[in-house]
Amino acid sequence: MSLVSFPDAAPEVSAGALLAGKHRLAVRVYYEDTDASGIAYHASYLRWFERGRTEMLRITGIALREEFDAGVGYFAVHDMQIVWHRPARHDDALTIVTYVDRVRAAAVVMAQSVVHRGDMLCTASVTAAFLDMEGRPRRLPRDWTKSFTSLSLLAKSD
Repeated sequence: MSLVSFPDAAPEVSAGALLAGKHRLAVRVYYEDTDASGIAYHASYLRWFERGRTEMLRITGIALREEFDAGVGYFAVHDMQIVWHRPARHDDALTIVTYVDRVRAAAVVMAQSVVHRGDMLCTASVTAAFLDMEGRPRRLPRDWTKSFTSLSLLAKSD
């Protein structure tokens, strides 16, 4: 039996794509995401939405880890509204769509959806508050506010 050889460098992880202010991230429903019937468990959507928000921020240059490490602050989910329309199933290829809906002084509201073959499976609205290192609300960094505002205007003009 021969072993497969891999190059030393790990393959790039996809950050998704940003087009017209909307970020799209491809995910697949794995067995671990489902219940015994093969339908995606409701908490799986929370993980997919988190990945979508994180990758949207990464691709737009918003460095969450740097702000945290510098002692500036961090995001925490303050509010989340979710509606499940149809179930995702084992092995489905999904698209997580994320865009900035509103920008507030110390928070950003993101709209998200899970789409499978053009069908909307789940929609969510997530308010992420920016907090200082003691957990109190803090104004968003100025460059973040500009980025979020630009993304919101682009997404709404689409």
